[in-house]
Amino acid sequence: MSTSHGPTDPGDGGRPSGGVSVIIPAFNEEKTVGQVVAAALAAEAVGEVIVVSDGSTDGTATAAKAQGATVIELTANLGKAAAMKAGLDRVRFDIVLFLDADLIGLTPEHVRKLVEPIESGRADVSIGVMRRGRVATDFAQAVTPFLSGVRAGRADVFQPLKGMDEKTGWGAEVALTLWARENRRRIEEVRIYGVTQRMKEEKIGLARGFMARMRMYWDILRMVPKSERARR
Repeated sequence: MSTSHGPTDPGDGGRPSGGVSVIIPAFNEEKTVGQVVAAALAAEAVGEVIVVSDGSTDGTATAAKAQGATVIELTANLGKAAAMKAGLDRVRFDIVLFLDADLIGLTPEHVRKLVEPIESGRADVSIGVMRRGRVATDFAQAVTPFLSGVRAGRADVFQPLKGMDEKTGWGAEVALTLWARENRRRIEEVRIYGVTQRMKEEKIGLARGFMARMRMYWDILRMVPKSERARR
């Protein structure tokens, strides 16, 4: 694993209050990651943006650095849970916001709305739910908002990531949501209007995209029984 910094390297330090660390896990997202980084850094509360390039073979790292992100480059594709954990290990601020690297239409105002419930103390976790972006993503998020990769909270609510292995993969978000519910953390859904994301089928073609989607659903399904057993 290597770490490199863009023009706005925040340096090292503890976790001061009053700022937000944004973590963006990314695998071959050179087309969109720069826009996501730029929107996040333009938000007033954001103190740093960390992009974790999860074994990317394209220009993801370069695009992220160009917009001012700190970039952690994993030498192999370890999966989303591992990338999220790698970012969490490096945050400087107490409030953490996870964003997907393939978001389209994200603005600094969306970022503000996502972190406001945490800053105000109204919620322990906020989950971004896309609306009025396009039909495919709107429908998916309406049915399963707990799968959203857009979520904010203080660093402690993401500590379960440290106990997840690489096989957790795409199941990380559902595991975090179930953990929050089981531990009676306050969850608030935040509608982010006009935001959508690139679908897997658009990125890598219909056949490979379909297979990647099936792997994602399998990761998610594997996490639910674990949580239910823990509850008992």
